[in-house]
Amino acid sequence: MNGREDLTYVYAAAPDTPEVRASLAGVRGVSGTSVALLPLSKASPPTTSLPTGSFPAGSPPTDPIRTTAPAPVAFVVSRVASDEFDERTLKARFEDLEWLEGVARAHHEVVQTVARHDTVLPLRLATVYQNDDRARGALAAQHHVFAERIALLRDRSEFGVKLYISPTGPSEPREDTAGASLGPGKAYLRSRRAQHSAQQVRYRHAQEAADRVEALASRFSTHRVRHPAQRGALAGPEENVLNDAYLVPHDRAEEFRTALTAAVEGLNGVRVEVTGPWAPYSFATPSPAPEAPGEGTAP
Repeated sequence: MNGREDLTYVYAAAPDTPEVRASLAGVRGVSGTSVALLPLSKASPPTTSLPTGSFPAGSPPTDPIRTTAPAPVAFVVSRVASDEFDERTLKARFEDLEWLEGVARAHHEVVQTVARHDTVLPLRLATVYQNDDRARGALAAQHHVFAERIALLRDRSEFGVKLYISPTGPSEPREDTAGASLGPGKAYLRSRRAQHSAQQVRYRHAQEAADRVEALASRFSTHRVRHPAQRGALAGPEENVLNDAYLVPHDRAEEFRTALTAAVEGLNGVRVEVTGPWAPYSFATPSPAPEAPGEGTAP
């Protein structure tokens, strides 16, 4: 083992199947290191049916899960340098947006690779353990939870749905009833009133669009998670007023996208954005509890 690559970086939990193992052949993850499955040591696959687990508040009930014995769960891992991913270094590196973007992109690509072949439970960015044995210990402690959630999410993907309100531009100065141009002060006040009125119309349209989205999405999805609306640079020049994630069965995905894309027809100033399919980040189980300070979680 390379002296610099002495930590186990965990991307996700996934079923330990030949298909998932084959999907990782040649895949490179964080820091360009090879990715593989880390199975439980001397563990037998579960053989009993699993109870239904809980989802975030606000999610509707799901259909009954399968009762056949699932494949054992493994971690998707690679090796990373301790001087880049130890606790002290991570605290500083998480302030480096360029480095963070590179790690997040590599992490996401690994998760999406697995998601194209089987159900995957993404773990928190920069989840690291001292070695494979510590990672296996965390996997053993959470194995039932991971297996339960994988059974619940099987054959489903996450879709993001966002609603945006377009900004209102300045109004042109108008002429009064006598035909004379308005003075600067009156023109400004009239322009502000016009902008306010236009923005109020947009907000009414956005509320109607949100109602349509919720009604339509409930016909094709099994769960929903509401995220905070994005602000600033993340939203761009538009105002983000809705930022939801939906869990959608694979065989309803195109219907879901088509219905939601058309949800704002006839509503001026409102735009809907549907993204996906994604790995179920919003519905995955939390990361395992760390065994020691700095292990198993990001700062």
